[in-house]
Amino acid sequence: MTSVKLKISIKDWLYIIIIGALFGFFLSLFIYFININLKEISTIVFGTISAVFISFSAFILITISNDFILPKVNERFWYIISFIFSFLSGFLGFLFSFILFSFTNFIIIDFIRPFWLYICIVLGFLTFLIGLILHQFVSMKYRNESIKNEVLETKIKALENELNPHFLFNALNSISELIYLDQKKAEKATLDLSAFLRNAITKDTLISLENEIKMVQTYLTIENIRFEDNIKIKLHITSADYEIMVPKFSIQLLVENAIKHGYLQKELNIDIRVRNNKIEVSNDGLITKDFVFGTGLSNLANRLRLLKIGKLDYKIEEDKMIFVINLKD
Repeated sequence: MTSVKLKISIKDWLYIIIIGALFGFFLSLFIYFININLKEISTIVFGTISAVFISFSAFILITISNDFILPKVNERFWYIISFIFSFLSGFLGFLFSFILFSFTNFIIIDFIRPFWLYICIVLGFLTFLIGLILHQFVSMKYRNESIKNEVLETKIKALENELNPHFLFNALNSISELIYLDQKKAEKATLDLSAFLRNAITKDTLISLENEIKMVQTYLTIENIRFEDNIKIKLHITSADYEIMVPKFSIQLLVENAIKHGYLQKELNIDIRVRNNKIEVSNDGLITKDFVFGTGLSNLANRLRLLKIGKLDYKIEEDKMIFVINLKD
C-alpha cells in the first residue's frame, strides 16, 4: 500500500484489515462455487486468512517504511520505496500464508502449488494498486478533517476576539484616575493589566484551571480599583482540580458577569468551586429571576459546544446566582 507523506492511524489500519478479510472471503467464496474441485470450506478459510495476512503484512511494512525509512531518505525516492514496500506486502503476505497452509491437507494448496510464485507476484502488484486507491480515500479523509479543524479553530478564535473590550476600557480609565491619586497603585495596576493581556494573547484555546484562576485574580485586582476592594473571591478547588482544562476566559467571564449583573454597591462575594465534574461560580449579589444569556454568556456556551468540553447552565439556590459549567467525562 502506498502511504507517502501520510500517517495512517491504527483505526484506519483496522478498517483496512477488515476490508481485506471480507475481500478474501468473497473471492474465495466465488472460487468455491465455480470450481467443483475446490468446493470445500478449507478454500474459504485459506482465502480469508490469506487476505488478513496480506493486510497485516501491509500494516507492518508500511509502518516500518513511514516511521524508519522515508524520514531518512530524499523525497524523490519516496514513491519508489513505497512501491517496493506495497508490492512486498502482497507478495510476502500471500507467501507466508501459502507456506503456513502447505502443512495442511487443504486441496486448494495442491491446486495452486505449481504456480504459487506467479500468484505472489500478481498479488504484489494488486496490493500496490489497491493501496493507491486506499491512499486517496485516507488522504481525503484527513484533508476533510484538517479543513474542519481549521474552520472550528477560526470560529473559536472569532469568539475569543469578542471578549473583554469593555473591561480594557474600564481598566485604562481606572488607571488614568489613579495616576493623579496614587502613582504607585497606578504603576502596579499597569503591570497587572500587562500580565493579564500577556495571558490573553496566548494562542492556546484551552488552558489549565490553575492558569485561568490566575487570570481571574489578576482581573479582580484591576477591577477592585473601581469597586474599592468590594469584590471578594473564595476558591474551593483542590490541587487535582487545577489540572482541568477549560476554555480561556471561561471562569473570568462568569466572574465578570457576576460583577456586572450582581453588584449592589456593597461587598460582593464570589465563590468558585469544583465538584461532581462541575465548575460552579456563584455570587450573593442581585438575583435575576428571568435570566437570559447575553453576548458574553452565549459566546462561552458556543465555545464549550465547539470544543466539546461541556455545557453552560445556571440556577438559583439559597439566594445565590450560580453559573455551572457541566464538564464532559
